Amino acid sequence: MDMPRLGFGTYGRTGSEGIAAILSALGAGYRHLDTAQTYDTEREVGEAIRRSGLPRDEVFVTTKVAEHNLGPGQVIPSLERSLAELGLDHVDLALIHWPARAGGPAPEAYLRQIAEARDRGLAWHIGVSNFTIALIEEACSILGAGAILTNQIELNPWFRNRRLADHCASRGIVVTCYEPLARGKVGADPVLQAIARRHGATPEQVALAWELAQGYAAIPTSRSPERIRQNFAAQELDLSPDELAEVDALDRGIRSIDPDWGPDWD
Repeated sequence: MDMPRLGFGTYGRTGSEGIAAILSALGAGYRHLDTAQTYDTEREVGEAIRRSGLPRDEVFVTTKVAEHNLGPGQVIPSLERSLAELGLDHVDLALIHWPARAGGPAPEAYLRQIAEARDRGLAWHIGVSNFTIALIEEACSILGAGAILTNQIELNPWFRNRRLADHCASRGIVVTCYEPLARGKVGADPVLQAIARRHGATPEQVALAWELAQGYAAIPTSRSPERIRQNFAAQELDLSPDELAEVDALDRGIRSIDPDWGPDWD
């Protein structure tokens, strides 16, 4: 199954309210659910899939291996625990959530482990998240061309992350945008609002349509059924070349997710 380019992020979608939101997403048409070991939503994702009645092969499930599970012999057991939480026999995509911080395991150690997880059938595809250009190059050297499906990175109209995104594209690696709406803040952007008015759309739909038009994937989230439906409908919005250029010029270069232990960003 190919990765649907518009997915539903499940960060914060915990408990019964989280299951309801994920069910709303599946009801709206989402067929890609994004979770992670650190989100504590794997159980909710699995439960929502079961309650939806959808065949397993119609829902693309992504999870991410936590940074504390990257040591020798840890990646595969951690994914087996994730599968137990999800109640699934495989995920469609497993990512390294963050590269190990300085002094931690070397990329070769955990990348070879996640490749082994793919070879064992625990994950049908593998990828990375928050990898810089240098780390992408190292990963391609270790795993070979074509092994990495996606690099999940912060990217939205206010944070274009252009150098890294363009490098991933040159390597045939899909960019998946997290924080695709800058935590909802892009809705206040006057340029996005003006474009939205011309289309009878929302500013958030404009932002998502711009990301999809670049060839990126995006994983917005919401607890509101109405907003969930609106975000999914962004796929129907066709922006003109001039409008795409207007959005492209909004880059503020301000990163939202920037832990002090993170990699040396490009």
